[in-house]
Amino acid sequence: MKALIFAAGLGERMRPLTDHTPKPLLRAGGKPLIVWHLEKLAAMGIRDVVINISWLAGQFPQVLDDGERWGLRLHWSHEGPAPLETGGGMLHARPLLGEEPFLLVNGDVWTDYDFTRLPAEPAGLAHLVLVDPPVHKAHGDFALHDDGTVRTEGPRRLTYAGLGVYRPALLDDWRAVIGDAAGEPPRFMLAPLLRARMPEGAITGEHWDGRWTDVGTPERLAELEATLGG
Repeated sequence: MKALIFAAGLGERMRPLTDHTPKPLLRAGGKPLIVWHLEKLAAMGIRDVVINISWLAGQFPQVLDDGERWGLRLHWSHEGPAPLETGGGMLHARPLLGEEPFLLVNGDVWTDYDFTRLPAEPAGLAHLVLVDPPVHKAHGDFALHDDGTVRTEGPRRLTYAGLGVYRPALLDDWRAVIGDAAGEPPRFMLAPLLRARMPEGAITGEHWDGRWTDVGTPERLAELEATLGG
């Protein structure tokens, strides 16, 4: 299995910290946020990690080098000066990922979730880790049903943790969902593709009630730093 780390965002809500440092390279607990993921991926036996980059892209290879120190091979999916959003970023990285299921994690989250819990072969097109809605996003993203499927609506609404396993085939009909407004290179969000396949039960998920932080603001980064004691 390969892994994809989303690290191309502009980090606008994190400014001024991200004026000169990409958000996934900000430090918490004594190391960059993205390194927490790299260590977990290496520990579970993954060797090839694709990282999509855009804002201050040159800093990533400067800080992480080629990944050899973790026993990894890092591959860069450079999106140019403007990030391609989550769906466009995954589409752009697809040639580096191959056709087997891959682990996806957002570079700006922190969690104590054990990545080895994730299924190597999702039952459908994607398996998502969901968490209780945080205060800043109280409505939740999707609903987790008792049969393990994730739907757009339901009584148990949870927040997508930015972590899951995906089949590249999720992207096969992206234009039928997104339409022709994505531009060139295509720039679009991943969520519409997930929602389009939910009615057929093709998206599964699980609820994680452990520690998880969306490190989206300087305040949340400071809270995480205090928690980790870095």
